[in-house]
Amino acid sequence: MDLVLEKASVLCYRLYDVADEIDLGAAESVLARDARRLRFGRSGAEFLLLPNPPLLVSLGRRTLSLPSGPVEVEARARLFDFGAISIDLTVPVPAGTELDALTPLADRLYDGPEVDAAALELVESVRREVAPAMDNPHLWEQVEHYAVIFVEAIRGRPSGEQVLARADLARLLLGETTVPELSSAERQDVTQRHFSYGKDDLVVIDWNAAFVYEPSGSHDIPDILEIANAQLLELRYYDDALDHSLARVNQRLKRERRRLGSIFRSPYPALSRQVLVTLLEMSELVERVENSLKIIGDFYLARVYEAAVEQLRIPAWKETVTRKQAILGSVYGWLKGEVDTARSLTLEVMIVLLIVLELLVAAGSVLRH
Repeated sequence: MDLVLEKASVLCYRLYDVADEIDLGAAESVLARDARRLRFGRSGAEFLLLPNPPLLVSLGRRTLSLPSGPVEVEARARLFDFGAISIDLTVPVPAGTELDALTPLADRLYDGPEVDAAALELVESVRREVAPAMDNPHLWEQVEHYAVIFVEAIRGRPSGEQVLARADLARLLLGETTVPELSSAERQDVTQRHFSYGKDDLVVIDWNAAFVYEPSGSHDIPDILEIANAQLLELRYYDDALDHSLARVNQRLKRERRRLGSIFRSPYPALSRQVLVTLLEMSELVERVENSLKIIGDFYLARVYEAAVEQLRIPAWKETVTRKQAILGSVYGWLKGEVDTARSLTLEVMIVLLIVLELLVAAGSVLRH
């Protein structure tokens, strides 16, 4: 028997890195529309701490032109203090739609150009509005995509276990429209990270989309998934920034080596200071991302967040960023050693010259007498 949706929507997220930092207090004061900070509402939310809760801004309704026809969507933006803005377009699912028939729409929304264009237009508008609150504003070319199939009511009110057993959630989450039926191994791999707190709810987390069956209507789990994706975006941005920093240092080193400078003066003081500043800035930014959501317990929401972090491969990205920071730190240590060696050599030469000068003066005095 097919599962018929009575109330559902697809939350389409596009996340952008727009600044090194956003002063959320200043952004809230300059926004011309209502804005509010994120607060988790369900039981167990006290186990998740938000030191600086992101700012949620309503952007009103927009028309999304899809191949199947225009759709009215609700738009909003979420601003994070570490410089990210998430645009969410909530696409309503017509009541009476069968869950398994939702796959073609989901596939279009996951990576469709219509969503990309609408989200880009909205983030540009928000960037202009909150420009006074941004430090080093920019727009990184990479965009993080994610989607949540958010279901509040299914005809007959099936349990979470029944939905997991009866629906082909793997095809839905993958947006797979070309293969009639996935293998059992693939279905198991896609849906292995599933959770239920009560009998009548279900969360299934995959790397590019999630299925959330939440009769209470609480958006806590989509909010947690959005935060995890913002953290992933930032780690990818820092990884790219470190790549560029290492490349610039390499180019500078090659240029300096080709110069015929004095052996008493190192050509690297300015470069070593630049590397140190980059290293300190990156350490501060990564720490801000890591502290954006803290887990202090092992409750349901915390487990969902940890599963999302694992599925999005955030630990692997963090390890890559940490390794490149260590490489940059080693480069700074070598440059500092070169500078210190040049200074020591200059000091030793000056001491020798002073001794020679003193000997010459003494010899001259002896010869005069």
